[in-house]
Amino acid sequence: MSPLAATTVDLARLQFATTSIYHFLFVPLTLGLGPIVAIMQTKWHRTGDEAWLRLTKFFGTLLLINFAIGVATGLVQEFQFGMNWSVYSKYVGGVFGAPLAIEGLAAFFLESTFLGLWIFGWDRLSPRLHLATLWLAVLGTWLSGYFILVANSWMQHPVGSKVSGGEAHLTDVWALLSNRFALYAFTHTMLVALTMGSLFVFGIACWHLLRGRNVDLFRRAAAVALIVAVPATVANMVVGSRFGLATTDYQPMKIAAAEALWNTEQPAGFSLFQIGGFTQSDQKPSFVIQVPKLLSFLATGTFTGQVEGMNQVNEGYQTQYGKGNYLPPVRVAYWGMRVMAYLGALMTLVALLGAFLYRRGTLATKRWFLWTAVVAIAFPYLAATAGWLLTEVGRQPWIVQGLLKTATANSPNVSTAMLGASLAIFVALYAALGVLDVILMRRYARLDPPEPDRPVGPPVAELVPS
Repeated sequence: MSPLAATTVDLARLQFATTSIYHFLFVPLTLGLGPIVAIMQTKWHRTGDEAWLRLTKFFGTLLLINFAIGVATGLVQEFQFGMNWSVYSKYVGGVFGAPLAIEGLAAFFLESTFLGLWIFGWDRLSPRLHLATLWLAVLGTWLSGYFILVANSWMQHPVGSKVSGGEAHLTDVWALLSNRFALYAFTHTMLVALTMGSLFVFGIACWHLLRGRNVDLFRRAAAVALIVAVPATVANMVVGSRFGLATTDYQPMKIAAAEALWNTEQPAGFSLFQIGGFTQSDQKPSFVIQVPKLLSFLATGTFTGQVEGMNQVNEGYQTQYGKGNYLPPVRVAYWGMRVMAYLGALMTLVALLGAFLYRRGTLATKRWFLWTAVVAIAFPYLAATAGWLLTEVGRQPWIVQGLLKTATANSPNVSTAMLGASLAIFVALYAALGVLDVILMRRYARLDPPEPDRPVGPPVAELVPS
């Protein structure tokens, strides 16, 4: 057995984490880039300025490449539910299946249908109707994200259901759809998506400004990106803080693990950086930089609030659920939180500084900043991955908080050999798709925006799977 997977459950978890993280590299860009391309086409529709049409086709091609490969990587997810997690699927099917079915039958149908009409409708639909198809596709992608997060949030905070006969049953669909955890998760994720989409456009625009070609076009693209990036990054820091308050109410262990806080403190300081203190046998860090009272504010909304430590939460869980160890992997939760938060602050700084230089008219001359913006394309990918790890790893050992443990949710008849073989196939397949994505994205991002009467390279329809 691999050191990364000591048991069959660990191997199943590793497989799901591998495929989910890879899939999640594509989803936020589709969610965030779609509205920006729609804004560009709306500008063309309202002004008739062909510069906006060129930008629409340029970034629209990148959107389609990302969407096509993202869809291909997401198909494996539901396959794994049935193959590797049959106990989980049977337990949660009465609740989890409803939002996933709506997502598949309505939201994904909406986004894929109207995106197809947008691809083939350039010369066949009226300009107004053609623009409407893109906005409807964007609406479909956002609805798809909402229903997926409703399903995931029920695992974090189960509401609107009851357990009988060893299975969960839906009792209140409105409670499920209006789950406070889901509303925060959706808002937080959509702001991350807008940040990723806007910094993606801004970084590519800055790269073209470095080359000194199509300067007017890419200054416009940079302006649109900054108009989205500045409010999205600032708002996300506020929403992320509020999301922390909700998580404290429903998952105090996750918050304590994210801070490596072993014992209850009042007030509690926020650890900026520490060495050691991540295991039960090593609860005291050998070095720590801490901001006094800040954790109390982030977790409770007041600078004097009490924050429960992992030892006390663990004792409470043992009283409520029986003997056992309810500690998640503390090191992953701690650094996941910091990578997400620190990169969030860096992204805000890049957006604000970019807006400042743009307003002064010196953006195109600051080569050091243009290169910084190119590098910053990677920041939202890393932050989103770290945030996903914190969300999912911080919930352990529960697969459904307080109801079902991960260790008992896998398929009993799937062998380690089968899991290992399917994991190897997925890794090889995803590696191939990753290489294809990088080649296509790099190729089309480096091109000059197409003239209005000529398409960008091969027809974009060829990039969409049948």
